[in-house]
Amino acid sequence: MVKVKRALVSVSDKTGIVDFARELNKLGVEILSTGGTAKALRENNIPVKDVSEYTGFPEMLDGRVKTLHPKIHAGLLALRENQEHMETLKKHDIGLIDMVVVNLYPFEKVIQKPGVKIEEVIENIDIGGPSMLRSAAKNHQSVAVICNPSRYLEVIDELKKNNSTLSRDTLQVLGVEVFKVTSHYDGVIHNYLKEHILQKGPDSKGAFPQNFNLGFVKIQELRYGENPHQKAAFYRDAQGVLGLSGMKQLWGKELSFNNILDLNATVNIIKEFVNPAVVFVKHNNPCGVAENIDILKAYRDAWSCDKLSAFGGILAINRKIDLNLAKLIAKSGFLECIVCPAFEEDALSLLKAKKNLRLLELAGLCEKTAQIDFKRVSGGLLVQDEDSLTLDENTLKVVTKKKPTKAEMESLIFAWKVAKHVKSNAIILTRGTKTVGIGAGQMSRVDSVFISTKKAGKLAIGSVLASDAFFPKEDAIQLAAKYKIKAIIQPGGSIADEAIIKMADKHKIAMVTTGIRHFRH
Repeated sequence: MVKVKRALVSVSDKTGIVDFARELNKLGVEILSTGGTAKALRENNIPVKDVSEYTGFPEMLDGRVKTLHPKIHAGLLALRENQEHMETLKKHDIGLIDMVVVNLYPFEKVIQKPGVKIEEVIENIDIGGPSMLRSAAKNHQSVAVICNPSRYLEVIDELKKNNSTLSRDTLQVLGVEVFKVTSHYDGVIHNYLKEHILQKGPDSKGAFPQNFNLGFVKIQELRYGENPHQKAAFYRDAQGVLGLSGMKQLWGKELSFNNILDLNATVNIIKEFVNPAVVFVKHNNPCGVAENIDILKAYRDAWSCDKLSAFGGILAINRKIDLNLAKLIAKSGFLECIVCPAFEEDALSLLKAKKNLRLLELAGLCEKTAQIDFKRVSGGLLVQDEDSLTLDENTLKVVTKKKPTKAEMESLIFAWKVAKHVKSNAIILTRGTKTVGIGAGQMSRVDSVFISTKKAGKLAIGSVLASDAFFPKEDAIQLAAKYKIKAIIQPGGSIADEAIIKMADKHKIAMVTTGIRHFRH
């Protein structure tokens, strides 16, 4: 138990602080404060003593040094039951501080400001605040430490009920919360400075950092995870890199865990295309992709690739949805979500008639941002650069006697862009700039070829094929030949390359190698 007689109050976020301090004053608590907080309390007729008056030492260096003083930290860190500590405080005329109410400079908000300068960022790295919080939290059995304005009401209620004292359980909860806050704060600072001072991605030595700190802020609790028995939540990047966290939901019930996963896959695919494009995704894999100057044609082509799988899927369109496109979408059957840069008002009104459809605007839908990709594994974390490598058409190598035509090459490159985003083993069949068959996530490559041709049906005949990785055997080429596949694009690099190329030559199939693999697990 701690009886609160003196509190140090210094906050950046002043939400609720006046009411909280007024209640402390009513309980007879002496309040120490600094700068803007002291001014706000005085303006509301709450008695307050400046920290500089309490320490006998003025604020200095434009406010960089205010609370970094022995009279503050000794008053926080002294063990009340330690006689030597108490005698030392008495010797140096240092009083006890029983409560610290501090929240930190708004570093996260500052770094999200457009065009913010590094000097402003640096000035918003709080020094005194974290120091006081850590001192108080270390000695939480004797000091109440509050870093979260949402705690004010419950703390005041307990103080009123218990003669200005707080229980051990409350002190422990408050103390532990501090280290969550300060570790997150330091992590955000580290990640920002690493990116903006040591350059993006791997550090200046060309390797990933020894310690990988994650900085994320919870946006919302989700109803459940991938399955109803799993709990889940959605977090945004603390540095303000918006992406999906910047989506504006215009209609429909809240997003689920699986919705967000599928939206992520859909948005990543649509970013590959500059011309009008449409992507349907189901279970993290595309089931229809098309690009066309006429967005209505692109929609029809993407939808017709695999209507069965697209039902109940996620749709992304990289253009504003107008009324004509909305009418076409409305005829397509059930979809979970639609994401695009914007909706025209009449299109939005029409689509809102579908009560189970979620409508989402993402202004930065087509913006590409390099990120670090990480995957949680048992007992650890795998970290890698994002697979953002794009195809340089000048490095493509025709390895067969037959060369692809200009139209076939265009179709191959389109297929390659799609293959990059399909779970391996991935096989994509395209005609022009539309998919006609997609084989995804199989344990053998020939099975993916079989699935893609089955889904394409008659449209497989005369199409072109993309494979995300090399062919280990000739069997996939033989199967492709049965459907009169005209051209194939693949990374190359297999020990069976010579046999693969000979098989392609035998069936008069043009083959192009990229030297790039796009495994996706």
